[in-house]
Amino acid sequence: MPLARSLSVTSLSGLEDWDEEFDLEDAVLFEIAWEVANKVGGIYTVIQTKARLTAEEWGENYFLVGPYVESNVRTQVELIEPTNPVLKRTIEKMNASGCKVYFGRWLIEGSPYVVLIDVAFSAWSLDTWKTELWELCDIGVPWFDREANDAVLFGFLTAWLLGEYAAQSEEPPHIVAHFHEWLAGLGLILCRYRQLPVATIFTTHATLLGRYLCAGNVDFYNKLADFNVDKEAGDRQIYHRYCLERSAAHCAHVFTTVSQITAVEAEYLLMRKPDIITPNGLNVKKFSAVHEFQNLHAQSKHRIQEFVRGHFYGHLDFNLDKCLFLFIAGRYEFSNKGADIFLEALARLNYLLRVNHSDVTVIAFFIMPARTNNFNVETLKGQAVRKQLWDTAQTVKERFGKKLYESLLVGQLPDVQKIIDKEDFTIMKRAIFATQRQCQPPVCTHNMLEDSSDPILNCVRRIGLFNSAVDRVKIIFHPEFLSSTSPLLPMDYEEFVRGCHLGVFPSYYEPWGYTPAECTVMGIPSISTNLSGFGCFMEEHIADPSAYGIYILDRRYRGVDESCNQLTSFLFQFCKQSRRQRIIQRNRTERLSELLDWKYLGRYYISARHMALAKAFPDTYMYEPNEPTSTSGFSYPRPASVPPSPSLSRHSSPRHSEVEDNDEEERYDEDAEAEKDRKNIRQPYALPLKNKTSPLGANGNGNGDDDEN
Repeated sequence: MPLARSLSVTSLSGLEDWDEEFDLEDAVLFEIAWEVANKVGGIYTVIQTKARLTAEEWGENYFLVGPYVESNVRTQVELIEPTNPVLKRTIEKMNASGCKVYFGRWLIEGSPYVVLIDVAFSAWSLDTWKTELWELCDIGVPWFDREANDAVLFGFLTAWLLGEYAAQSEEPPHIVAHFHEWLAGLGLILCRYRQLPVATIFTTHATLLGRYLCAGNVDFYNKLADFNVDKEAGDRQIYHRYCLERSAAHCAHVFTTVSQITAVEAEYLLMRKPDIITPNGLNVKKFSAVHEFQNLHAQSKHRIQEFVRGHFYGHLDFNLDKCLFLFIAGRYEFSNKGADIFLEALARLNYLLRVNHSDVTVIAFFIMPARTNNFNVETLKGQAVRKQLWDTAQTVKERFGKKLYESLLVGQLPDVQKIIDKEDFTIMKRAIFATQRQCQPPVCTHNMLEDSSDPILNCVRRIGLFNSAVDRVKIIFHPEFLSSTSPLLPMDYEEFVRGCHLGVFPSYYEPWGYTPAECTVMGIPSISTNLSGFGCFMEEHIADPSAYGIYILDRRYRGVDESCNQLTSFLFQFCKQSRRQRIIQRNRTERLSELLDWKYLGRYYISARHMALAKAFPDTYMYEPNEPTSTSGFSYPRPASVPPSPSLSRHSSPRHSEVEDNDEEERYDEDAEAEKDRKNIRQPYALPLKNKTSPLGANGNGNGDDDEN
């Protein structure tokens, strides 16, 4: 089915200037989510990274509302007295009425204010509020669904907070309440039912039913119009959750979602077309030195190589300098995240590399948390052996260096036979014998609790990739999130990503996709799909995404086998790139990071809030955006210089030479190409200053830049 364009879609030039000034001095913004100062999933990243931009726009009138989790508060929040007198009276009134509400600063960029509600402390009201929910909305929540029970408590408490704030205000307030996901949605429903003076926004980052349906291996996107949504939700025992989500979407003044692909999904499953698409961004930090990120890549790659040396001790029969590191990371959803198709493509890639006698070795990391009981003994032993070999080499080097120094002092050339004596040879031989190994290097780094039924391990057994010497593709399954304190692979996720060569995310269900976005910001090429929000976004703004290291896999209009062949082709062509071509491609990928900066993407949230204010308070605010017609000014054409891959050569580019040294003859001017790309994207949105006459920018065009730009 064709993708219908919602208002503003993801066209960065689509948001025109507003006819009416928006004076936010009298308005207050509450952003409500279960993941405020409470890391559960990707929404935490959205709120955390966006907070600085929103705090700069709203200043002292911006408050995040979330649940009080003591372990998180101890490390992330500084509890203080409320600075807003109205909010201070509101919190005091609620605490006096049997609630526990805390106020503080979230210790992240922007230091936003947070209002944290202790849900468990008000659990005594659960039955009363469930009864009220049934009488008002005919939504019954079963007693055994703990997450839904928390949603009921959180919803009633946030509605109480907003209602009390309105009651404590001396003048009629202009409140904007932005609710994220179904867990916070009940608060929105109650605000509308109680007719509170609140402009409401509801953002769904992924529909509940969509995630469940995709996990069931159905032809989801081609059968969207055919689903009996009530029956499907009931069959999966999530009907009450689905009702909360759908009701919130319909009650909101403004309904948004994170990508065009999710907008289509929401239109069929939630029965409402989103008003605005609000893509997810990141806080992009540019290095003062243009190629500093390349240096960070080299440093992190070296640390991964050290781990590989230990993991494959005794079977290190491949050249690490010609070894490519691929990875997939995220929630352990075998089919939804595309781990199934990735493994099948790796098996086919292994065959292609072997029959073509390639000297390239591919090591694929699977970073997906699963149930384990400890590290694998063989894996830990490998790192111990590597460290022992290093210590032995250092000992011999010191002895050798001392003898060499003494020989040179007396003016004699050293005699190698005397410098390395029998004791040194004995030490080295013992070290070599210690590296002998009778078994293959392990596929999994941990002891799995459900080894026999684990989807990744079962697939590895089926395709037969057991890290043998003849295989050019090796697999390492790390069923735990990365940590710098790990005794096995002591690296943070960001360091690990920087050290890899390619991120592979062939997801079937991915409303946005922060993992490929993070790769892009760090200058690491990635593979995404046209069923992910990130993939659709990049396809819209880049004429040839693969030239910039963004490979878009077609999983919408191709069958599984065809998609797998396409993924195999992407991987094989990437393996054929020269080192210089990979460096050029990383430079191009990193330049795309500006597209994902909140300085650009934050304007969609600004637009959603203005639209909500205009709908809730039409006498005060007016908002009439124009329908976008193009993405001009934000489209990256295909580079005309060196091809990123041998298979993508054009007549305007010199043919790739088989001789590595001849790469220097290829025409490529990094600075000139970067300057051309900078001209294809406008300056970031200039935040409105409350004391200025124009809330949009110096020239009033909504972009804060000059007309000639």
